[in-house]
Amino acid sequence: MFSKNHKYRSYQAVEGYDRSGPRAHLRNMGLSTEDLKKPFIGIVNTYNEMHPGHFHLNELVKHIRDGVWAAGGVPFEFGTIAICDGFAQANVGMCYALPSREIIADSIEVQVEGHRYDGLVLVGGCDKIVPALLMAAARLDIPAIVVTGGPMLPGRYNGQEYATYELKEAAGKVQRGLMSEKVFEEMENCLSPTAGSCAMMGTANSMSIVAEALGLTLPGCATAHAVEGKKRRIAKASGYRIVELVNSGFRPSSILTQKTFMDAIKVAMAIGGSTNSLLHIPAIAHELGIKITPDDFETISSGQPYLAKIKPSGKHTLKDLEDAGGIPAVMKEMASLIDTSRITVSGLTIQEIIDEAENKNPEVIRPLNNAYSSQGSLAILHGNLAPNGAVVKQTAVQPSMLTHQGPARVFNSEDEAVKAIVGNKINHGDIIVIRYEGPKGGPGMREMLTATSYLVGMGLDDVALVTDGRFSGATRGPVIGHVSPEAAGGGIIGLVKDGDQIVIDIPQRSLNLLVSDDVLEARRGEWQRPAPKIDKGYLKRYVHLVTSADDGAILLTE
Repeated sequence: MFSKNHKYRSYQAVEGYDRSGPRAHLRNMGLSTEDLKKPFIGIVNTYNEMHPGHFHLNELVKHIRDGVWAAGGVPFEFGTIAICDGFAQANVGMCYALPSREIIADSIEVQVEGHRYDGLVLVGGCDKIVPALLMAAARLDIPAIVVTGGPMLPGRYNGQEYATYELKEAAGKVQRGLMSEKVFEEMENCLSPTAGSCAMMGTANSMSIVAEALGLTLPGCATAHAVEGKKRRIAKASGYRIVELVNSGFRPSSILTQKTFMDAIKVAMAIGGSTNSLLHIPAIAHELGIKITPDDFETISSGQPYLAKIKPSGKHTLKDLEDAGGIPAVMKEMASLIDTSRITVSGLTIQEIIDEAENKNPEVIRPLNNAYSSQGSLAILHGNLAPNGAVVKQTAVQPSMLTHQGPARVFNSEDEAVKAIVGNKINHGDIIVIRYEGPKGGPGMREMLTATSYLVGMGLDDVALVTDGRFSGATRGPVIGHVSPEAAGGGIIGLVKDGDQIVIDIPQRSLNLLVSDDVLEARRGEWQRPAPKIDKGYLKRYVHLVTSADDGAILLTE
């Protein structure tokens, strides 16, 4: 009689006379009796054909499968959705981008629990996909390892290196007559040169770095570029390692502690991580019953030196960061600030990893005593306009705009604001307010990258933007997002009127509307909740379940 080791979850699917049907199916697909006794490894492949960050993943999965077979496991590949934020920008598609995070995590849970895999390799590379993979790994808490797809190489035009976000800024220059359409099209043909996530410190690469800092990838995975042989070697080694993790009884919860998340935030702040990490890290921690708040980010960022200034905040690229030694070299410089005794999925401690690392370019990865600044990338602002907080990427703000007071120019969607910007209806010194773009109001908390890019391209560097929506990691400048409570949730941002004075003070961490409480109370009496912008399908359910941005925009389960 067939017998499988009961230490494997998969025995529930193939053990016993009553499981002869599943065994027959597996034999039909080529598995031998000996194969049926091996650990079953699920490979979550988020490949699709409309996604530069993912269209190369089938190749990586082949190497992962080779590693699984070599280590004595049986690989079973399955897929899930993967939205590219780039395609969703500036249209209704962006309403579905952040909400897709929950669908991805849920779909992985359902497949894994339904088929009783023993371990997981989770493969993906872009904004909502990497956080969703991390959420699924934490929720399922079975042996798991993440393989991030890697950045694309930077685009090159006229001897200079660019990232795709710079096309949006260039579009503003075309509008102003500062760039010809011919040059714009030539740049368009150059700025997305290879497979991989966009070549900047956006959300995709920020969260890939967080995955490595959490210890859920092999060393060097985050910045190993999509087209490099190093990425293929990491993929194969990850396939081999997951079988070892299954046989050792490893669980993600054994390494994902409150302290681990705090260290990951420190790394994210040191490299200029995206404001979206404020949504995703709390959501991942929530899967383990760990509470991470915006104030945790503020406490860490205010004391975390800024060591790597990567586009869009600086001139260096992700390739520069990789060539300088990647995240192991960053953590080596941070050794006195993090717990280096932590174990990772590689079986090595952080200390053992950084002992082998070398900072090959101290200008790209600066040591603590020569940091770009004494504080990390994000600042959390509070005030009557954002009682529960708002976030700004302070390292991407020019010094002259760290404090600013100006009149509000109010818009109820990004689309309205963009029309005003390109129509030359925004004045120097204004503060654009974009509301009803939060998790409920958007719905789905759209990114405001089109608006922020046009501000740069139109030369409006002294115009600030405040929104209950969010930003792409490509955003730079005096732009403040995640204002909580959001307008659709009754937040004061919904009561702002054109001409109201707003005061931004990033060093003092404040965001205030200079309108008296009596006037605001009178306006609240006149306020009416707007009808949902999308009132059907998944987003209709999402609006009723999603929490505020300051809670990570997670879905309520009860």
